[in-house]
Amino acid sequence: MRPDARRAGPSLAFDLERHFRDGPVVRAALEVPLDAEPVTVLFGPSGSGKTTVLRCLAGLDRPERGFIRFRDETWFDAATRGFVPPQRRGVGLLFQEYALFPHLSVAANIGFGLARAPRAERNARVLEVARFLRIEELLDRRPARISGGQRQRVALARSLAPRPRLLLLDEPLSALDGPTREELRGELRSLLEHSGIPSLVVTHDRVEALALGDRLAVLAEGSVRQVGPVHEVFSAPADLVVARVVGTENVAPASIVSRDAGLALVRVGTAQLLALDPGGLHDEAFACIRAEEVVLETAPGTPTSARNELTAEVRTVSPEGPLVRVTLDCGFRLVTLVTRRSADRLALAPGSRAVALVKASAIRLVPRAS
Repeated sequence: MRPDARRAGPSLAFDLERHFRDGPVVRAALEVPLDAEPVTVLFGPSGSGKTTVLRCLAGLDRPERGFIRFRDETWFDAATRGFVPPQRRGVGLLFQEYALFPHLSVAANIGFGLARAPRAERNARVLEVARFLRIEELLDRRPARISGGQRQRVALARSLAPRPRLLLLDEPLSALDGPTREELRGELRSLLEHSGIPSLVVTHDRVEALALGDRLAVLAEGSVRQVGPVHEVFSAPADLVVARVVGTENVAPASIVSRDAGLALVRVGTAQLLALDPGGLHDEAFACIRAEEVVLETAPGTPTSARNELTAEVRTVSPEGPLVRVTLDCGFRLVTLVTRRSADRLALAPGSRAVALVKASAIRLVPRAS
């Protein structure tokens, strides 16, 4: 997916290749608007090249091909050998492990990028950022004497202190334990939104992407496969690769039987389903259904053309925290997530019967060829 040169408004645009000796080639092309939707998430599996892209944008790595442009500046151009060094890009980078200096105080860590500023100005800026992140009481401590969540805030403060024009965050919550990570997701989103600085966040965590991002760019198999609003990409993957990367639980081969009035009748296993017809598909496709789009009942409801009702046998019931993952056989394998209360109400157990309800609009058909 190449950046669109006709897009209005300031943007970060890049189309680059980074080669590794005896290793993979990372390719990525994307345009990130800078005047709206402040947080863009670069999403993909481990090893897909997300961190490499971030390092290229920061100027820490130099691609072998392509360009990087920020607003009206060219940071890198392989054709002209142009390269703007990291210190002149005005980029704030939050590392995965935070990389705080253990021998320095929190205040000195935050002010590290302000070494050339006069002392009074540097101290005022450190205090300003610390107050913004509510860590002013930590300024005299060393990193070893504060919690993981506090270290995350200190690292973010250090990135914000020099007033960067672009903020890059590499798996910003991955170093935290589960409860702290859950607590800080919403707070980090609020901080990024109120900082006024466009941000690009790298993650492979679906919950983190949903909590932090406005736009999502899926990086997989050597390219950016899909870009769009976060919920749109997760609910409507463009192809099979994206469906698997974003964690669509149900991906099944489907054959199109007929089409009528914007709907497609498809055969999946021994069942037939009505799905929205995206157009442009031949006879073979994959039907993609997110687990949360499947509703379970004990008996059929009122028939409707927009809803599929599938008589199913429960195969497995697996508790997952507050939810329960249920695997069904309804002519094909179908996975759903229900609350513990619903599982108890429906008396779900291996061998029991249930009715799976799936709206036609919840079934995404993607080309089989992909």
